[in-house]
Amino acid sequence: MAIITSRGETITTSGELPAVGHAAPDFALHKADLSRVTLADYGGSRLVLNIFPSIDTPTCAKSVRQFNERASAMPNTHVLCVSADLPFALSRFCGAEGIEKVDTASVYRSPEFGLDYGVFMAEGRLGGLLARAIVVVDENGTVIHTELVPEIAQEPDYDAVIASL
Repeated sequence: MAIITSRGETITTSGELPAVGHAAPDFALHKADLSRVTLADYGGSRLVLNIFPSIDTPTCAKSVRQFNERASAMPNTHVLCVSADLPFALSRFCGAEGIEKVDTASVYRSPEFGLDYGVFMAEGRLGGLLARAIVVVDENGTVIHTELVPEIAQEPDYDAVIASL
C-alpha cells in the first residue's frame, strides 16, 4: 500500500505501482466507443498509462490535454488515459476538447485494473476511484517508469515521462 493525500486527507492505495524492470500487468479496459482494449493491443510500441480519478476534475482534464499536446513528440508511443469514468463521459470530454492524439479507457467493467496497478483508493471522499499515477511500458511490455503523484490535485511530471522514453 502507498500513502497519498487529497487536499490534506490521507488516503491509502490498494498496493504499489508495478515495479520498474518487471512486466506490466495485463488489462482489459473499455474505450470510449465501448470496444475492449488490452495491453497486448499496444505490443511493439511504448505505452504511457495516464491514470487518474475522473475526467471531470480540473487536474485530470489538464493531464489529458497535456498528454494530447505532447503525444506527437513521443515516437512509437501511445498514451492511454485511464479512469473510472464511464466511456460516455470520456468520449464527451474528448469531443468537446478536440482530444485526438491520446486514447481513453474506463475501468467500469474492470475493477481489477486498480488492484493490479496498486492505484485503487478504497477510502476517503474519492474512494472507489483511481489514484493519479503514470506507468510507462516499453515495446516488450516491461515497466520503464512509474510515478504515483503524492497529492491528487498535483499534476504528474510530464518531463520525466518524456525523459523515460
